[in-house]
Amino acid sequence: MGETIKKSSKTDQYKAPDYYQLDELLTDEHKMIRDSVRAWVKQEVSPIIEQYTEEAKCPLHLYKQMGALGALGPSLPEQYGGGGMDEISYGIIMQELERGDSGIRSMASVQGSLVMYPISRFGSEEQKMKYLPSLASGSMIGCFGLTEPDHGSNPSGMITNIKDDGDSVILNGAKMWITNSPIADIAVVWAKDEEGIVRGVIVEKGMKGFTAPEIKGKWSLRASITGELVFEDVRVPKENILPGVKGLKGPLSCLSKARYGISWGAIGAAMDCYDAALRYSQERFQFGKPIGQFQLTQKKLAEMITEITKAQLLAWRLGSLANDGKATPQQISMAKRNNVWMALQIAREARQIHGGMGITNEYPLMRHMMNLETVLTYEGTHDIHLLITGMDITGFNAFS
Repeated sequence: MGETIKKSSKTDQYKAPDYYQLDELLTDEHKMIRDSVRAWVKQEVSPIIEQYTEEAKCPLHLYKQMGALGALGPSLPEQYGGGGMDEISYGIIMQELERGDSGIRSMASVQGSLVMYPISRFGSEEQKMKYLPSLASGSMIGCFGLTEPDHGSNPSGMITNIKDDGDSVILNGAKMWITNSPIADIAVVWAKDEEGIVRGVIVEKGMKGFTAPEIKGKWSLRASITGELVFEDVRVPKENILPGVKGLKGPLSCLSKARYGISWGAIGAAMDCYDAALRYSQERFQFGKPIGQFQLTQKKLAEMITEITKAQLLAWRLGSLANDGKATPQQISMAKRNNVWMALQIAREARQIHGGMGITNEYPLMRHMMNLETVLTYEGTHDIHLLITGMDITGFNAFS
Protein backbone atom coordinates (compact mmCIF):
# COMPACT_ATOMS: atom_id res chain seq x y z
CA MET A 1 0.00 0.00 0.00
CA GLY A 2 1.40 3.33 -1.08
CA GLU A 3 4.71 2.17 -2.56
CA THR A 4 5.87 4.00 -5.66
CA ILE A 5 4.96 2.44 -9.00
CA LYS A 6 7.13 2.89 -12.07
CA LYS A 7 5.89 5.69 -14.33
CA SER A 8 4.36 4.94 -17.71
CA SER A 9 6.17 6.35 -20.73
CA LYS A 10 2.86 7.36 -22.35
CA THR A 11 2.54 11.12 -22.91
CA ASP A 12 -0.41 12.99 -21.38
CA GLN A 13 -1.82 14.92 -24.37
CA TYR A 14 -4.60 16.67 -22.44
CA LYS A 15 -5.74 20.03 -23.76
CA ALA A 16 -8.39 21.81 -21.70
CA PRO A 17 -11.55 23.00 -23.49
CA ASP A 18 -12.59 26.63 -23.02
CA TYR A 19 -15.46 27.17 -25.43
CA TYR A 20 -16.73 30.41 -23.84
CA GLN A 21 -13.28 31.94 -23.24
CA LEU A 22 -13.61 31.61 -19.48
CA ASP A 23 -9.92 32.32 -19.13
CA GLU A 24 -10.86 35.98 -19.54
CA LEU A 25 -12.77 35.75 -16.24
CA LEU A 26 -9.68 34.52 -14.40
CA THR A 27 -6.86 36.60 -12.97
CA ASP A 28 -3.25 36.05 -13.93
CA GLU A 29 -2.76 34.43 -10.50
CA HIS A 30 -5.62 32.01 -11.15
CA LYS A 31 -4.09 30.96 -14.46
CA MET A 32 -0.62 30.62 -12.98
CA ILE A 33 -1.96 28.36 -10.20
CA ARG A 34 -3.94 26.30 -12.71
CA ASP A 35 -1.01 25.87 -15.05
CA SER A 36 1.33 24.77 -12.27
CA VAL A 37 -1.12 22.15 -10.97
CA ARG A 38 -1.92 21.01 -14.52
CA ALA A 39 1.78 20.52 -15.26
CA TRP A 40 2.25 18.59 -12.00
CA VAL A 41 -0.68 16.29 -12.81
CA LYS A 42 0.77 15.59 -16.26
CA GLN A 43 4.18 14.82 -14.80
CA GLU A 44 3.34 13.00 -11.55
CA VAL A 45 -0.22 11.66 -11.73
CA SER A 46 -0.99 10.69 -15.32
CA PRO A 47 2.01 8.34 -15.73
CA ILE A 48 1.10 6.26 -12.63
CA ILE A 49 -2.63 6.55 -12.02
CA GLU A 50 -3.81 3.66 -14.19
CA GLN A 51 -1.43 1.25 -12.48
CA TYR A 52 -2.29 2.45 -8.98
CA THR A 53 -5.98 2.12 -9.85
CA GLU A 54 -5.54 -1.38 -11.26
CA GLU A 55 -3.65 -2.50 -8.15
CA ALA A 56 -5.97 -0.59 -5.76
CA LYS A 57 -3.06 1.20 -4.14
CA CYS A 58 -2.93 4.75 -2.80
CA PRO A 59 -0.02 6.91 -4.05
CA LEU A 60 0.96 8.21 -0.62
CA HIS A 61 4.14 9.81 -1.94
CA LEU A 62 1.95 12.44 -3.64
CA TYR A 63 0.86 13.96 -0.32
CA LYS A 64 4.06 15.88 0.32
CA GLN A 65 4.19 16.91 -3.34
CA MET A 66 0.65 18.30 -3.09
CA GLY A 67 1.70 20.10 0.09
CA ALA A 68 4.63 21.71 -1.73
CA LEU A 69 2.26 22.61 -4.56
CA GLY A 70 -0.08 24.43 -2.16
CA ALA A 71 -2.95 22.06 -2.87
CA LEU A 72 -3.63 21.15 0.77
CA GLY A 73 -5.78 23.85 2.33
CA PRO A 74 -5.18 26.39 -0.46
CA SER A 75 -7.75 28.92 0.81
CA LEU A 76 -6.83 28.63 4.50
CA PRO A 77 -4.69 31.23 6.36
CA GLU A 78 -1.00 31.34 5.47
CA GLN A 79 0.06 31.71 9.12
CA TYR A 80 -0.88 28.07 9.68
CA GLY A 81 0.56 26.73 6.43
CA GLY A 82 -2.46 27.31 4.19
CA GLY A 83 -2.20 28.93 0.79
CA GLY A 84 -4.09 32.15 1.56
CA MET A 85 -5.70 31.89 -1.89
CA ASP A 86 -9.22 32.85 -2.89
CA GLU A 87 -12.05 30.37 -3.41
CA ILE A 88 -11.76 30.34 -7.20
CA SER A 89 -8.11 29.31 -6.87
CA TYR A 90 -9.18 26.50 -4.54
CA GLY A 91 -11.79 25.39 -7.07
CA ILE A 92 -9.33 25.48 -9.97
CA ILE A 93 -6.87 23.32 -8.03
CA MET A 94 -9.58 20.74 -7.34
CA GLN A 95 -10.54 20.80 -11.05
CA GLU A 96 -7.00 20.06 -12.15
CA LEU A 97 -6.45 17.35 -9.53
CA GLU A 98 -9.67 15.56 -10.49
CA ARG A 99 -8.74 15.83 -14.15
CA GLY A 100 -5.95 13.50 -13.07
CA ASP A 101 -8.18 11.32 -10.88
CA SER A 102 -11.08 11.74 -8.46
CA GLY A 103 -9.12 9.82 -5.84
CA ILE A 104 -6.25 12.30 -5.97
CA ARG A 105 -8.70 15.18 -5.58
CA SER A 106 -10.31 13.29 -2.67
CA MET A 107 -6.92 13.04 -0.94
CA ALA A 108 -6.50 16.81 -1.14
CA SER A 109 -10.16 17.63 -0.54
CA VAL A 110 -10.44 15.63 2.67
CA GLN A 111 -7.15 16.99 3.98
CA GLY A 112 -7.96 20.63 3.25
CA SER A 113 -11.73 20.94 3.58
CA LEU A 114 -12.68 18.28 6.13
CA VAL A 115 -9.63 18.21 8.42
CA MET A 116 -7.69 21.47 8.13
CA TYR A 117 -10.77 23.66 7.67
CA PRO A 118 -12.57 22.68 10.92
CA ILE A 119 -9.34 22.96 12.92
CA SER A 120 -8.66 26.35 11.35
CA ARG A 121 -12.19 27.63 11.90
CA PHE A 122 -13.21 25.97 15.17
CA GLY A 123 -9.93 24.94 16.79
CA SER A 124 -7.96 26.54 19.61
CA GLU A 125 -4.73 28.37 18.85
CA GLU A 126 -2.82 25.42 20.33
CA GLN A 127 -4.66 22.97 18.06
CA LYS A 128 -4.01 25.12 15.01
CA MET A 129 -0.28 25.36 15.70
CA LYS A 130 0.01 21.67 16.58
CA TYR A 131 -1.72 20.22 13.53
CA LEU A 132 -2.19 22.65 10.63
CA PRO A 133 1.40 23.20 9.44
CA SER A 134 2.05 19.44 9.31
CA LEU A 135 -1.24 18.82 7.52
CA ALA A 136 -0.53 21.62 5.03
CA SER A 137 2.87 20.14 4.16
CA GLY A 138 1.47 16.63 3.73
CA SER A 139 3.78 15.24 6.43
CA MET A 140 0.66 14.47 8.48
CA ILE A 141 -2.49 12.90 7.01
CA GLY A 142 -5.99 13.45 8.36
CA CYS A 143 -9.49 12.05 7.93
CA PHE A 144 -13.03 13.17 8.79
CA GLY A 145 -15.46 11.01 10.75
CA LEU A 146 -19.14 11.82 10.33
CA THR A 147 -20.90 9.05 8.36
CA GLU A 148 -21.88 6.00 10.39
CA PRO A 149 -22.86 2.47 9.32
CA ASP A 150 -26.53 3.24 9.99
CA HIS A 151 -26.54 7.02 9.55
CA GLY A 152 -25.38 8.40 6.21
CA SER A 153 -27.77 11.00 4.81
CA ASN A 154 -29.14 11.56 8.32
CA PRO A 155 -26.09 12.57 10.40
CA SER A 156 -28.30 13.81 13.23
CA GLY A 157 -29.04 10.17 14.03
CA MET A 158 -25.41 9.47 14.95
CA ILE A 159 -24.78 7.23 17.94
CA THR A 160 -21.03 7.82 18.31
CA ASN A 161 -20.70 9.56 21.67
CA ILE A 162 -18.36 11.07 24.23
CA LYS A 163 -18.74 10.92 28.01
CA ASP A 164 -17.00 13.11 30.56
CA ASP A 165 -14.17 11.50 32.52
CA GLY A 166 -12.23 14.20 34.33
CA ASP A 167 -9.51 15.66 32.13
CA SER A 168 -10.61 13.44 29.24
CA VAL A 169 -13.67 12.19 27.44
CA ILE A 170 -14.39 8.54 26.64
CA LEU A 171 -15.27 8.05 22.97
CA ASN A 172 -17.35 5.13 21.70
CA GLY A 173 -18.89 4.39 18.31
CA ALA A 174 -18.00 3.77 14.69
CA LYS A 175 -17.73 5.67 11.43
CA MET A 176 -17.97 4.24 7.91
CA TRP A 177 -16.76 5.12 4.39
CA ILE A 178 -13.95 7.32 5.66
CA THR A 179 -11.41 8.44 3.05
CA ASN A 180 -7.83 8.09 4.36
CA SER A 181 -8.82 6.41 7.65
CA PRO A 182 -6.31 3.49 7.53
CA ILE A 183 -3.40 5.86 6.80
CA ALA A 184 -4.48 8.89 8.83
CA ASP A 185 -2.42 10.27 11.69
CA ILE A 186 -5.45 12.14 13.07
CA ALA A 187 -9.21 11.96 12.67
CA VAL A 188 -11.61 14.86 13.16
CA VAL A 189 -14.54 12.94 14.63
CA TRP A 190 -18.04 14.19 15.28
CA ALA A 191 -19.82 12.70 18.30
CA LYS A 192 -22.67 13.52 20.66
CA ASP A 193 -21.90 14.57 24.21
CA GLU A 194 -24.01 13.57 27.21
CA GLU A 195 -26.49 16.34 26.42
CA GLY A 196 -26.90 15.06 22.87
CA ILE A 197 -24.95 18.00 21.38
CA VAL A 198 -22.63 17.22 18.47
CA ARG A 199 -18.98 18.05 19.21
CA GLY A 200 -15.79 17.78 17.17
CA VAL A 201 -12.93 15.77 18.64
CA ILE A 202 -9.40 15.29 17.29
CA VAL A 203 -8.44 11.63 17.73
CA GLU A 204 -4.82 10.65 17.21
CA LYS A 205 -3.49 7.39 15.79
CA GLY A 206 -2.22 5.17 18.57
CA MET A 207 -4.84 6.11 21.14
CA LYS A 208 -5.85 2.90 22.90
CA GLY A 209 -9.11 1.47 21.57
CA PHE A 210 -8.94 3.35 18.24
CA THR A 211 -8.70 1.24 15.08
CA ALA A 212 -9.18 2.07 11.38
CA PRO A 213 -9.69 -1.06 9.26
CA GLU A 214 -9.55 -0.70 5.47
CA ILE A 215 -12.62 -1.34 3.30
CA LYS A 216 -11.62 -3.76 0.55
CA GLY A 217 -13.24 -4.69 -2.76
CA LYS A 218 -14.03 -1.22 -4.12
CA TRP A 219 -14.65 -0.87 -7.86
CA SER A 220 -14.49 2.91 -7.53
CA LEU A 221 -11.89 5.39 -6.21
CA ARG A 222 -9.42 2.51 -6.20
CA ALA A 223 -6.40 4.82 -5.93
CA SER A 224 -7.90 6.37 -2.78
CA ILE A 225 -7.88 4.39 0.46
CA THR A 226 -11.16 4.09 2.38
CA GLY A 227 -11.92 2.56 5.75
CA GLU A 228 -13.79 2.62 9.02
CA LEU A 229 -13.13 4.34 12.32
CA VAL A 230 -13.87 2.22 15.39
CA PHE A 231 -13.77 3.63 18.92
CA GLU A 232 -13.90 1.35 21.95
CA ASP A 233 -13.55 3.35 25.16
CA VAL A 234 -10.99 5.67 23.60
CA ARG A 235 -9.68 8.18 26.14
CA VAL A 236 -9.28 11.56 24.42
CA PRO A 237 -7.89 14.61 26.29
CA LYS A 238 -10.40 17.44 26.57
CA GLU A 239 -7.85 19.74 24.94
CA ASN A 240 -8.56 17.78 21.72
CA ILE A 241 -12.19 18.95 21.61
CA LEU A 242 -12.78 21.72 19.06
CA PRO A 243 -13.88 24.64 21.26
CA GLY A 244 -15.36 26.87 18.57
CA VAL A 245 -18.52 25.01 17.56
CA LYS A 246 -21.40 22.97 18.91
CA GLY A 247 -24.07 21.17 16.90
CA LEU A 248 -24.34 19.86 13.37
CA LYS A 249 -23.45 23.23 11.87
CA GLY A 250 -19.83 22.26 12.53
CA PRO A 251 -19.59 19.19 10.28
CA LEU A 252 -22.11 20.58 7.79
CA SER A 253 -19.99 23.69 7.21
CA CYS A 254 -17.04 21.41 6.46
CA LEU A 255 -19.17 19.49 3.97
CA SER A 256 -20.15 22.73 2.25
CA LYS A 257 -16.46 23.54 1.83
CA ALA A 258 -15.76 20.09 0.39
CA ARG A 259 -18.84 20.05 -1.84
CA TYR A 260 -17.79 23.37 -3.31
CA GLY A 261 -14.47 21.82 -4.28
CA ILE A 262 -16.23 18.81 -5.78
CA SER A 263 -18.40 21.06 -7.94
CA TRP A 264 -15.18 22.24 -9.59
CA GLY A 265 -13.41 18.90 -9.45
CA ALA A 266 -16.04 17.01 -11.40
CA ILE A 267 -15.57 19.44 -14.29
CA GLY A 268 -11.96 18.32 -14.50
CA ALA A 269 -13.00 14.68 -14.91
CA ALA A 270 -15.54 15.68 -17.56
CA MET A 271 -12.99 17.74 -19.47
CA ASP A 272 -10.53 14.85 -19.47
CA CYS A 273 -13.18 12.52 -20.92
CA TYR A 274 -14.25 15.07 -23.53
CA ASP A 275 -10.67 15.79 -24.57
CA ALA A 276 -9.94 12.09 -25.02
CA ALA A 277 -13.15 11.54 -26.99
CA LEU A 278 -12.58 14.54 -29.26
CA ARG A 279 -9.04 13.43 -30.08
CA TYR A 280 -10.16 9.83 -30.67
CA SER A 281 -12.98 10.97 -32.98
CA GLN A 282 -10.42 12.73 -35.18
CA GLU A 283 -8.00 9.80 -35.29
CA ARG A 284 -10.30 6.76 -35.51
CA PHE A 285 -11.43 5.95 -39.08
CA GLN A 286 -14.47 3.84 -40.01
CA PHE A 287 -16.22 3.57 -43.38
CA GLY A 288 -13.38 5.54 -44.92
CA LYS A 289 -13.56 8.66 -42.74
CA PRO A 290 -12.90 9.82 -39.13
CA ILE A 291 -15.78 8.94 -36.81
CA GLY A 292 -15.93 12.61 -35.81
CA GLN A 293 -17.43 13.27 -39.23
CA PHE A 294 -20.55 11.25 -38.40
CA GLN A 295 -23.56 13.14 -37.12
CA LEU A 296 -24.14 10.97 -34.06
CA THR A 297 -20.54 11.40 -32.89
CA GLN A 298 -20.79 15.16 -33.41
CA LYS A 299 -24.02 15.18 -31.42
CA LYS A 300 -22.29 13.50 -28.48
CA LEU A 301 -19.31 15.84 -28.59
CA ALA A 302 -21.42 18.98 -29.06
CA GLU A 303 -23.60 18.05 -26.09
CA MET A 304 -20.50 17.32 -24.00
CA ILE A 305 -18.89 20.70 -24.57
CA THR A 306 -22.24 22.43 -23.99
CA GLU A 307 -22.70 20.76 -20.61
CA ILE A 308 -19.07 21.37 -19.62
CA THR A 309 -19.42 25.06 -20.50
CA LYS A 310 -22.60 25.40 -18.44
CA ALA A 311 -20.90 23.70 -15.49
CA GLN A 312 -17.85 25.95 -15.81
CA LEU A 313 -20.05 29.05 -15.66
CA LEU A 314 -21.97 27.64 -12.70
CA ALA A 315 -18.74 26.93 -10.79
CA TRP A 316 -17.19 30.29 -11.64
CA ARG A 317 -20.25 32.20 -10.44
CA LEU A 318 -20.38 30.08 -7.28
CA GLY A 319 -16.70 30.86 -6.71
CA SER A 320 -17.36 34.57 -7.11
CA LEU A 321 -20.14 34.35 -4.52
CA ALA A 322 -17.88 32.33 -2.21
CA ASN A 323 -15.18 34.99 -2.46
CA ASP A 324 -17.74 37.55 -1.27
CA GLY A 325 -18.96 35.27 1.51
CA LYS A 326 -22.36 34.96 -0.18
CA ALA A 327 -22.39 31.33 -1.39
CA THR A 328 -25.13 29.43 0.43
CA PRO A 329 -25.05 25.69 1.23
CA GLN A 330 -28.10 25.35 -1.03
CA GLN A 331 -26.29 26.94 -3.98
CA ILE A 332 -23.34 24.64 -3.36
CA SER A 333 -25.70 21.64 -3.36
CA MET A 334 -27.05 22.63 -6.77
CA ALA A 335 -23.57 22.92 -8.26
CA LYS A 336 -22.32 19.68 -6.73
CA ARG A 337 -25.34 17.73 -7.95
CA ASN A 338 -25.41 19.22 -11.44
CA ASN A 339 -21.71 19.05 -12.16
CA VAL A 340 -21.10 15.52 -10.92
CA TRP A 341 -24.10 14.17 -12.86
CA MET A 342 -22.88 16.05 -15.92
CA ALA A 343 -19.41 14.53 -15.60
CA LEU A 344 -20.75 11.01 -15.16
CA GLN A 345 -22.92 11.29 -18.29
CA ILE A 346 -19.97 12.63 -20.27
CA ALA A 347 -17.76 9.75 -19.11
CA ARG A 348 -20.40 7.31 -20.37
CA GLU A 349 -20.81 9.04 -23.73
CA ALA A 350 -17.05 9.34 -24.18
CA ARG A 351 -16.72 5.63 -23.51
CA GLN A 352 -19.21 4.94 -26.31
CA ILE A 353 -17.22 7.08 -28.76
CA HIS A 354 -14.16 4.96 -27.98
CA GLY A 355 -16.09 1.75 -28.60
CA GLY A 356 -14.36 -1.34 -27.22
CA MET A 357 -11.15 0.59 -26.57
CA GLY A 358 -13.09 2.68 -24.08
CA ILE A 359 -13.16 -0.13 -21.52
CA THR A 360 -9.36 -0.47 -21.43
CA ASN A 361 -6.88 1.46 -19.28
CA GLU A 362 -5.35 2.80 -22.47
CA TYR A 363 -7.87 5.60 -21.97
CA PRO A 364 -9.15 7.24 -18.73
CA LEU A 365 -12.88 6.82 -19.38
CA MET A 366 -13.83 3.75 -17.34
CA ARG A 367 -11.66 4.92 -14.46
CA HIS A 368 -13.39 8.31 -14.40
CA MET A 369 -16.79 6.65 -14.81
CA MET A 370 -16.25 4.31 -11.87
CA ASN A 371 -14.86 7.11 -9.72
CA LEU A 372 -17.75 9.44 -10.49
CA GLU A 373 -20.26 6.82 -9.34
CA THR A 374 -18.81 7.38 -5.86
CA VAL A 375 -18.57 11.16 -6.21
CA LEU A 376 -22.28 11.12 -7.12
CA THR A 377 -23.03 9.59 -3.73
CA TYR A 378 -20.49 10.93 -1.24
CA GLU A 379 -20.66 14.37 0.35
CA GLY A 380 -24.45 14.19 -0.01
CA THR A 381 -26.19 11.88 -2.46
CA HIS A 382 -27.59 12.98 -5.82
CA ASP A 383 -31.16 12.72 -4.49
CA ILE A 384 -30.50 14.44 -1.17
CA HIS A 385 -29.01 17.46 -2.94
CA LEU A 386 -32.13 17.65 -5.09
CA LEU A 387 -34.27 17.75 -1.93
CA ILE A 388 -32.05 20.48 -0.47
CA THR A 389 -32.83 22.61 -3.52
CA GLY A 390 -36.50 21.66 -3.27
CA MET A 391 -36.70 22.72 0.34
CA ASP A 392 -34.91 25.97 -0.43
CA ILE A 393 -37.35 27.02 -3.17
CA THR A 394 -40.61 25.73 -1.63
CA GLY A 395 -39.97 26.21 2.05
CA PHE A 396 -41.16 22.66 2.74
CA ASN A 397 -38.91 20.08 4.39
CA ALA A 398 -39.18 16.73 2.57
CA PHE A 399 -36.85 15.05 5.10
CA SER A 400 -39.45 14.94 7.87
